[in-house]
Amino acid sequence: MDEFIYRDGALHAEDIVIGELAEAVGTPFYCYSAATLRRHYNVLDAALADAGLDTRLICYSVKANSNLAVIATLAQLGAGADIVSQGELTRALQAGIAPEKIVFSGVGKTAEEMRAALSAGILQFNVESLSEIDLLADTANSMGKTAEIALRVNPDIEAGTHKKISTGSAETKFGIAWEDAEAGFAHARALDGVEAVGIDIHIGSQITDLTPFRRAFEKVADLLARLRADGHEIRRLDLGGGLGVPYGRDNDTPPDPNAYAQMIAETLGDSGCQIMLEPGRLIAANAGILVTSVVRTKQGQAKNFMIVDAAMTELMRPTLYDAHHHIAPVHENAAAVKNWDVVGPVCETGDFLGLDRALPVLEDGDLLAIFAAGAYGSVLGSAYNTRLPAPEVLVDGKKWAVVRSRPDYQALLAGEAIPDWF
Repeated sequence: MDEFIYRDGALHAEDIVIGELAEAVGTPFYCYSAATLRRHYNVLDAALADAGLDTRLICYSVKANSNLAVIATLAQLGAGADIVSQGELTRALQAGIAPEKIVFSGVGKTAEEMRAALSAGILQFNVESLSEIDLLADTANSMGKTAEIALRVNPDIEAGTHKKISTGSAETKFGIAWEDAEAGFAHARALDGVEAVGIDIHIGSQITDLTPFRRAFEKVADLLARLRADGHEIRRLDLGGGLGVPYGRDNDTPPDPNAYAQMIAETLGDSGCQIMLEPGRLIAANAGILVTSVVRTKQGQAKNFMIVDAAMTELMRPTLYDAHHHIAPVHENAAAVKNWDVVGPVCETGDFLGLDRALPVLEDGDLLAIFAAGAYGSVLGSAYNTRLPAPEVLVDGKKWAVVRSRPDYQALLAGEAIPDWF
């Protein structure tokens, strides 16, 4: 559920008319709804509470949408942050996330990033290899600190999602092999500078069936019992994220958060551990839209093309993941409907936002909204073809603000230089 609704034929974000925003900031632009962000976080938190999971921490996955205003909206609700870089650490702290609620994930942490996170006093590092444990131990020892870690173990479970966002099978780069998990914990226990306090898993993203989660969590419960029998004091279970969201297709029907929380309670509720989750898409996706203007229409021999001023530079997901996003006019339109490929101006055949979409015949300058663009929209954006990055707007009731401005070309080129020998 989101706060993008039509009133009197005009699409609104909460109490703000999208067409008026387009006039004020220009297209293309992203629009985020603060009420939707809050609702999605609160629904998940309430589901966990209702399932009896009282010791819990929801760490918003910053990679889904790293805008400072989005993170700050969630920080005000008490959210933590799941980060994968020093840059995301900087963003989380600046947006008001308490360091003791920050978890550092990712396979490629450097010593510099480790030092920054240790200096900030983050809660936990999710480590993914023995060599990473060694580096973190050395880094923490050099600073006179002890890093609390969870070992990310790979349960070798197919999540049933797109192969590029499936992370829990043995073929992916993520985590320590399941068969090596106990040896990994023993390795950490022998080192100064690190303390292994948790198990971490993450099997993928946009998962719409609870079965893979249940299988993974049952394996975690078994591993937890074996580790405790071996004397390890495990007090946190980081279960990752990955719960799917509706993108506007009939088969995009994700599980109810209450069913998800109940399944966690059934498999791990008696563990005595703090339950940690890392939702990103679940919170941010349907809290944002991408608004674009029609540049022109073009009727070809085989296809009708609706050329708009947004492109793969604003929304990479359709060409990267074959992803579907619902597309609709910003102003309800009774014109005759045709099938269109909605495409951008980038010089790539793969530059499309939607294929074979039933849309009315629109005029140049008419507005379209591309829904569920709040996650993996702006963060995957680029300036390819020297296109100016789209601005981002946050709406909160009757208030709105530009929370990332569109640069001009001088700002875009400011970091480049022509060598002085030219």
